[in-house]
Amino acid sequence: MRLLVTGGAGFIGANFVHSTVREHPEDSVTVLDAFTYAGRRESLADVEDAITVVKGDISDAALVAALVAESDAVVHFAAETHVDNSLEDPWTTLQTNVVGTFAILQAVRRHDVRLHHVSTDEVYGDLELDEPSRFTESTPYNPSSPYSATKAASDLLVRAWVRSYGVRATISNCSNNYGPYQHVEKFIPRQITNVLTGRRPKLYGSGANVRDWIHVDDHNSAVRRILEKGENGRTYLIAAEGERDNLTVMRAILQALGHDPDDFDHVTDRAGHDLRYAIDPTSLYNELGWAPKHANFEEGLRATIDWYRANESWWRPLKDATEGRYEERGQ
Repeated sequence: MRLLVTGGAGFIGANFVHSTVREHPEDSVTVLDAFTYAGRRESLADVEDAITVVKGDISDAALVAALVAESDAVVHFAAETHVDNSLEDPWTTLQTNVVGTFAILQAVRRHDVRLHHVSTDEVYGDLELDEPSRFTESTPYNPSSPYSATKAASDLLVRAWVRSYGVRATISNCSNNYGPYQHVEKFIPRQITNVLTGRRPKLYGSGANVRDWIHVDDHNSAVRRILEKGENGRTYLIAAEGERDNLTVMRAILQALGHDPDDFDHVTDRAGHDLRYAIDPTSLYNELGWAPKHANFEEGLRATIDWYRANESWWRPLKDATEGRYEERGQ
């Protein structure tokens, strides 16, 4: 396939590009990325000779249309994904997540190109900590933040373009990812790099919030399976069924790094902080025969820590500015 990967220099997108080059050398890959603070050429350095990289905004309709016209499929990762940033600057989040997705949809509609739209479980809101239910494809949307609201809007646009215009598209909503190339503003790499730079890790509130963790390589293998075998118009939920509260994850990081598991600071909780995410990936398992390979979270976490230890040159330039922004918010 001739693949156009939007946001291919970001965390999940860059890992998708790496796995595509490694596992599907017959594909040609074009990356479209705006190279904002979270999209970095350094994340593609090892594969840059095997791909085409275009710097540009997904809201640029003319650029998007030209690239889509030369593609067989679009995998749409590009998004503003950080909740705290969306609370501070909702306009940028809306521009990228909604207007950008609109531009993608218009281009794939015009050129009849297959689209896979990557979304998040956060569109469903949250669950009570003690309830047994999980999110399914039929769970009503109930977003809590500008980030999740704009992702919900983009999902609904995709569904409408499938129904109204016959666009060939699928959607996936995934749980929290971890792994290499994740920006140090995110929970797991922030705590790892805090320890590696002699800072104390920081935990929102009591740390009771539960997330459903999945290794980024498992997420991307599911995206590939959906791209190849998914039913047009369907939404698939991706998860490795790895629910853990943030306090447990914090202590696992500290133990893996040889520190006291309580050697961290509690900081001001995030506004509107969702309690629990949990995804039911049954349809993906049963219909498409997918299963995660990194089912052991502790092993995946240790491998992630090893990556950050070995790649300080990648994350070190980001660290001080990131912590400065958190300090301004008292977090």
